[in-house]
Amino acid sequence: MTDYFVHDQGLCESTHVGAGTRIWAFAHVLPKARIGSDCNICDHVFIENDVVLGNRVTVKCGVQLWDGLRVEDDVFIGPNATFTNDKMPRSKQYLDQPLITLIRNNASIGAGAVVLPGIEVGQHAMVGAGAVVTKSVPPYAVVVGNPATIVGYVNSKKSRARTHQLDMDGEARLESIVTGVFLNHFRQHTDMRGDLSAIEFEKDLPFLPKRMFQVYGVPSAKVRGEHAHYACHQFLICTHGSVSIVVDDAVNREEFLLDSPSIGLHVPAMVWAQQYKFSEDACLLVLASESYDAADYIRDYDTFARAKRAHEP
Repeated sequence: MTDYFVHDQGLCESTHVGAGTRIWAFAHVLPKARIGSDCNICDHVFIENDVVLGNRVTVKCGVQLWDGLRVEDDVFIGPNATFTNDKMPRSKQYLDQPLITLIRNNASIGAGAVVLPGIEVGQHAMVGAGAVVTKSVPPYAVVVGNPATIVGYVNSKKSRARTHQLDMDGEARLESIVTGVFLNHFRQHTDMRGDLSAIEFEKDLPFLPKRMFQVYGVPSAKVRGEHAHYACHQFLICTHGSVSIVVDDAVNREEFLLDSPSIGLHVPAMVWAQQYKFSEDACLLVLASESYDAADYIRDYDTFARAKRAHEP
């Protein structure tokens, strides 16, 4: 007797099914598929042989899961979502190995979304209904449209920089919920000749910069950053236009809109950061505490989260 449920009108040829999983009417699971525990496989779902589902996965009606799909724990797949495993399909022509598509833990795929092959949908990411996902989705990102683009981040507190009030000396500092991140609003002087905003490095910055670079000409749909540093601190100022910065310490996330050259955001070491929603005329100035070192970059979110936990007392 099995410890999972198969409806009388369902067909499950696999014996690799976890306890508590429910397979409903007109679903068909091929023999080599592997399904974790406490999953819910709804009506009219087809699961091919080279498919692996984690625990507590929900697959709603009308979904086909093709060879090469890997789904981690606690993923939601909405009705009629479509997955593919061949970039150039032809009738009666088969790949030696299907492309691997990975849906990371706690991600959600909206109804009618299309996910192209060979990409990764990051943990806790949200793919909107009807979106066409043509490239990998970062952790916690919300993507919509065709092609899918990032419109926000899950569980991210938003702070609009220019709403913060200046103090009596003309300066303001806002501490983020993300460890070590803060926003500075520097003194700004305005007269008939124009505006002036100044920074004294030793007084106004938490470090003395060793490097400076600028980011500009970024298409609005593109995302920059998507990394953390082991040692380097950065201070970001949007000298022209606007850009949104999302910072993440593996527990909390906060989003800041930089839309004035008198506003700067400190991003310390061991904080994940990404920039998106660049205006067409945006120019982002970055002051760095260290010289360039490729080994100082952490470009994988899971690696960052593990390193962050290892640094905590």
